[in-house]
Amino acid sequence: MKKKLIGALVLLLSMVLMVPSVFAASDLPKDHRFYEEITYLMDKGIVSGYLNGTVQPDQLVTRAEAAIMIARLKGFSGAPQETKFTDVPKDHPASGYIAEAVKAGLLSGYPGDVYKPEAPIIRGDMAMIVKRLFDLGLMTNWEFKDVSSNMKAYDAVQTMLLANITIGYPDETFRPNMKVTRGQFSAFLARGMEPKFKNDATIPNSYLRDKTKVYVLESAGEQVTHTYKMHTIDPSLPEEFMWVLENNVTGKIIANVESETYDSYSVGFPYSESFTDLAYPVETGKEFVYKYLGLYDKEMRTITGVNKTVATKYKTFTNATEVTDAKGTKHYYVEGHGKVKSVQPSGAVFELVDIR
Repeated sequence: MKKKLIGALVLLLSMVLMVPSVFAASDLPKDHRFYEEITYLMDKGIVSGYLNGTVQPDQLVTRAEAAIMIARLKGFSGAPQETKFTDVPKDHPASGYIAEAVKAGLLSGYPGDVYKPEAPIIRGDMAMIVKRLFDLGLMTNWEFKDVSSNMKAYDAVQTMLLANITIGYPDETFRPNMKVTRGQFSAFLARGMEPKFKNDATIPNSYLRDKTKVYVLESAGEQVTHTYKMHTIDPSLPEEFMWVLENNVTGKIIANVESETYDSYSVGFPYSESFTDLAYPVETGKEFVYKYLGLYDKEMRTITGVNKTVATKYKTFTNATEVTDAKGTKHYYVEGHGKVKSVQPSGAVFELVDIR
């Protein structure tokens, strides 16, 4: 009994009796990869520092610590209470957080009524937690090499990619069994909460647009604003972050999503099909499938130029990638801006006119 009490007290000191979020962590330099994300969550009281003045960003996250963070994010009280798990008694410092997160459907345990509070979180479990936490439902048809459709985390990993919360690794893997650090877990939570952090979930030389900006594009005298914000395409579906397009003449509103992997940049519709706008690496002469038209038919496009100069009403770009489709329309893409211009053989133009 004494050993159990000492263990509980040590855990209490390490997880609950933490310094308020306003303190400056001695082990969190400004050049740390996740400095901004951790600081953002500390300011909101979701992540706390330890009594010794550290935040331990590179320490592995335990399942108990994960429960505390997501419960605080949801505003749960965390008051000590009985749980259904034999390894989480009421006097466990995380009992209230775990119990409330489980009741909310955000966490689950293991067979045999155990939760394994001291076990580290792995990336696959983290993906499922984030999907539930932010009610993510967007899906992509791109798959990681090491995440098969028969895995529990499959849908969650897919939604994480399209929600711009993860990008995976250059070898096209997600590594679902890799353990997660406090900094990494903080980054995933921050990206789910705030668009500016989603800008970090990109590959080098990304074509994804800045999610904190509003893009205005024009065609035939009609302007359409593209704003990244919470939106739903149907009242029966939850709101999620997506690009909302509003026509200033007709008032029509539609939504689309951008996604990027290490081998392509795509634009599509929420919960529906997506189209490959660029295939990586970007090389003149590269042909790729833009979309499938049926079981066997497909529409091909070709990269016909790189580092092209293209003038738009917004500005002149000197680093545009030119893609030509089967009808002869030329589309121009710029890193960090997505598509900036299209020119049809008839001379009709679709182009970027403003970023604000």
